[in-house]
Amino acid sequence: MNKSRRWKGNTGGSLWGQKALILFFRLLDIRVGYCIMACVVPFYMLFSRRACSAIYRFFRRRLGRSRLQSLAGTYRNHYAFGQVILDRFAIFAGKKRFFETEIVGNEHFRRLTDGDKGFVIAGAHVGNFEICGYLLNQEKKRIHALIYAGETKTVQENRARIFRTRHVDLIPVTDDMSHLFAVHDALRRGEIVSMSCDRNLGPAKTAACDFMGGKADFPAGAFLLAVHFEVEVLAVFVVKKSNRKYTVYVNPVEIDASATNLSKREKAEMLAQSFAGRLASVVEKHPEQWFNYYEFWK
Repeated sequence: MNKSRRWKGNTGGSLWGQKALILFFRLLDIRVGYCIMACVVPFYMLFSRRACSAIYRFFRRRLGRSRLQSLAGTYRNHYAFGQVILDRFAIFAGKKRFFETEIVGNEHFRRLTDGDKGFVIAGAHVGNFEICGYLLNQEKKRIHALIYAGETKTVQENRARIFRTRHVDLIPVTDDMSHLFAVHDALRRGEIVSMSCDRNLGPAKTAACDFMGGKADFPAGAFLLAVHFEVEVLAVFVVKKSNRKYTVYVNPVEIDASATNLSKREKAEMLAQSFAGRLASVVEKHPEQWFNYYEFWK
């Protein structure tokens, strides 16, 4: 991937700043943080030209909005992103009960957790995919979540602490590719593998998919795994609906059952295209929660 299109993958802010944020939420209501964030966002936009430009072009070119509408959408997008980051730290501070969740399509998840085989959860950077693991719990199958290994110590420690109680193991993505062995072992045991499927953290196999009027490269790894182990894929998107409420959308990622004579690579590419279609339907409804701050399209 070109360096200008590569995502760094870590939460902003210093180690001490993140610790102060957790202390802040232990003492004050999270909505105070939202108010402060609303004032801070314009200044952030001034000093983050590349991210702002990418989102502005998304509203202008992909959604066909006017210049003023695109600028307003860019602000709302950054504000929404700030909110989901604050929500994460509020949960780290013990405010989990502040939030409520609604699950649409949970029958698909229950069907697969009741079965003997493992499966893949394909998430994306729309809404707050990570918070799903903080707020929901199931004990039928262990979930193995691939995460970026370069997060700060504060985020890593708090994330691991909460996930330990939610039946979730974390698998850091490493340069030596050792995380692939853990993923393979999990699927062989009939467990669940969860990963983001809309960003590359470095050189990886991709599938060029039709996405919102253009061509975009999607990571193919999750779908190659699903084809290799002959397991199903669920697309899971978690959208913030209000200050307190998140809605989880669960949908199967499928290909035509008649596609039996295709190679594994071709089947994986069809799964990637199916996932891209699921993602597009959510992004079109919630464009302010599409958090891809680089040039996503070819």
